[in-house]
Order: sequence, then C-alpha cells, then structure tokens
Amino acid sequence: MSENGLVDAARRRFNALALAPSLIVLFMIAGLPAIYLVVTSLTPFQLVNPGSSTDFSSPLRNYRLLPDDPRFVNSLWVQAKLSFWGVLFQVLLGMLLALLLHTQSRIVEFARTFFLIPMVLPPIVVAVIWKLIYTPDISPLYYAASLLNVAMPSLTSSVDFALTAIIVADTWEWLPFTFLMVLAALQTIPDEFSEAALVDGASRLQIFYYVTLPFIAPVLVISGMFRLIDSVKAFPLIFLLTGGGPGSVTEVTNYYAYLLAFDFNEIGYSSSVTVVLLLLVVAVSFGVVWMGRRREAMA
Repeated sequence: MSENGLVDAARRRFNALALAPSLIVLFMIAGLPAIYLVVTSLTPFQLVNPGSSTDFSSPLRNYRLLPDDPRFVNSLWVQAKLSFWGVLFQVLLGMLLALLLHTQSRIVEFARTFFLIPMVLPPIVVAVIWKLIYTPDISPLYYAASLLNVAMPSLTSSVDFALTAIIVADTWEWLPFTFLMVLAALQTIPDEFSEAALVDGASRLQIFYYVTLPFIAPVLVISGMFRLIDSVKAFPLIFLLTGGGPGSVTEVTNYYAYLLAFDFNEIGYSSSVTVVLLLLVVAVSFGVVWMGRRREAMA
C-alpha cells in the first residue's frame, strides 16, 4: 500500500475511533428505546399482566386493530388539522413579521429580541401562560372582553374553539422560529435588486412578488417542513389546557398513546400507535431531506 493510502487508512481509523463514544451514547439514548418500542408494539403487553410483555404469538395484532380504532383515526385527523393550520399561520405570520422588522433601527432590534422570547421558554411554561389566558376568572383576555361587553365562551372547554385555542398557543410559541429563518434569508438579498426594480417603476408589491419571494421561498418551505415535523410535540399544551377534550376534539395521536399507556395500561397497543406516528414523522423527515437536496441540485 502506498504512503498516501496508509495515511488515508489511519485517518479513517482515527475518525471512527473519535466518533465511536458519541455513536455509542446516541445508540443508548435513542436506538435502544426505539428498539424496545418496536418490540413492545408486537406484544399485548399490559401493566396488570407482566407476562404479556414476552407474548409474541400474534405480533401484528395491534397493527391490525389500528384501522378499526375510531379514536386512533380521529387522533390522526386532529393531528393533521393542528399541524396544517399551525404551520400555515406560523409560516405566513413569521414571513409578515420578518418583512415588517427587516430594517435597521435600535427599536426594531429590540423588537426582534422580544419576539424570540416565546421560542426559548420551556414548553410547560408556555402552557401555563396560556392556561392563565384561557381561564375566565383570572384571564386578562376575558377581563378586556367584559369591559367591551363581549361575551366569550370558555375557549378550552368549547367543542368549536378548543382546537383553535391550541393552534393559537402553538403559533405564538413557534412563530419566532419562522420569523428568524425568514429574517436571515431577507438579509442575504442584495439591495441592488430592489433598487433596480424601483428604478424600473416596480411597486412594493411587485418587488415582493418578483424579487423577494423567490429568494425566501426555499426558506419558507424548509421552515414549514421542520415545523410540520415538530408539530407532533404539542403534548404539553394539550395536556395542560384541554386534556384532549372536550370529548376527543383535541386528542392528537401522541396524547392518545399516552392515555392508552398510563390510563388504560395498554402498553403494547400504545407502542404500536407510537410506532405508526414515528413512521409518519420519519416519512416527513425524508421529505425535508429530499427537498433540501433538490434545492442544492437546482442552485
């Protein structure tokens, strides 16, 4: 083997040894629980019957039950509505906010920092904040409505408004993510393009549509896809604000899996629900990677 070949082999061996501790820790933290989840989903494991954790006589039983489970199907539909509307509002409002604050000013710089606060708060703190806002007896929102003689229903216990209340809270929490990404994209657009368009007589709306939007469109897509993946983690909001109710109006898939495991002791069936949700998230993740590679290929 040549000297260059020996150097390359030594470098690969060093890289492998350097990465090994991190990979081992990652496997223990993420890999082993995932394997246990899949294995458990193949059993009828119930906490009241510990021996059922090793019963693999009908490994696909849980998965065959899922299509006929109305609560599971409903939870997927609720999750789809929560993800669609939440991501749509976060992308649109984040873009509008970034366009509004894309200017050089100390006041604007302070406003940018202020708008990032919801994203850095712990999710449970965000849930507590909105719990206070949605509680009629102590809510400043309901107090302001009473001053205006506006009758407001209890939002989190209303069939018509409960999911909307969750969407509003989730949008408030994660709007800064899209805002930050779009603002960064806006700062990369050369000023010469807008100036040339103004000289040619283009209106502000035309400049946005023909100059700004093509630059920020890939960022809008990628940020939207990342928020779509992350939208399945609205558990703290639902747990504290509505408990999945009223009825099953806000019962998303991960909350249904939680109820199955800790309220009904159906650990095996809950694991199968979680595995299906995980597969859907992985599919969306692959979509993000594919779109990223397509963007690089088109660049």
